Amino acid sequence: MDALYTAVATASGRDGRTVSSDGQLDLPLAMPPALGGNGQGTNPEQLFAAGFAACFASALGLVGRQAKVDTKDASVTAEVGIGKDDTDGGFGLAVTLRVELPEHLQGESGRALLEQAHHVCPYSKATRGNIPVEVVAE
Repeated sequence: MDALYTAVATASGRDGRTVSSDGQLDLPLAMPPALGGNGQGTNPEQLFAAGFAACFASALGLVGRQAKVDTKDASVTAEVGIGKDDTDGGFGLAVTLRVELPEHLQGESGRALLEQAHHVCPYSKATRGNIPVEVVAE
């Protein structure tokens, strides 16, 4: 693949900072209280959720334009859960994408667009077969 753009960020761990090479992203990192931390910063799961939600919304816009359907009033909320992975004793992720569709996209036509977006979204491609991802139309 010839990259059209490459994002670069450096992190010093879950309790530290993450900074992008262009300085647009500069955030404190902290373990969430649910994992024993103080919650005084963002965490990788929040960053992944934000990226996946934005990417999926963009993919939905793309397939909407291709189908000549207006998707501008749709919004995507990504829920990224982290928990114990029973297969290896480490940790694993699971994602639920909750997509609020405008009224004109309720039903089968909206569901078909979501399936197409899930097929073309780079985050969906990266996670397919690796972690559970559920797409829910709301």
